[in-house]
Amino acid sequence: MKIAIGSDHAGYQLKQHVIDYLEKQQIECVDFGARDSVTPDSYVPFAAAVAHAIQSRDCEFGIVICGTGIGISIAANKHKGIRAALCTNEYMARMAREHNNANVLALGGRVVGPALALSILDAFLAADFDDGGRHRGRVNEIDAIGCE
Repeated sequence: MKIAIGSDHAGYQLKQHVIDYLEKQQIECVDFGARDSVTPDSYVPFAAAVAHAIQSRDCEFGIVICGTGIGISIAANKHKGIRAALCTNEYMARMAREHNNANVLALGGRVVGPALALSILDAFLAADFDDGGRHRGRVNEIDAIGCE
């Protein structure tokens, strides 16, 4: 598995924590930035880079992190085929995968602590899309909505 990850300055520390955790599990991470927690950065280009890595199929999943996770998830969702889910607990992460086939996990670096973030990430990665019935139809409807 290969995961694209990006954050702004507010999500930098949590991003580094997540990368360290994933690499210890032998999961490859492609880090699209930010490069530090000091220099103010817009989250928009980092969300776009993660989205493009998934669109091109270079990465299977993405993780985006800003201060709250709200802005970067909105930015990621502007890209065709991206279903970014802002999750603040494990149940949301599991449902995002099982019911919405989310391919990007959004986290808030100022909202969830490191231990909870890893638990949310584990739930997200462990869940599979329930590809039958009403969930597939809804995901198809979402994907049909026009965006770049």
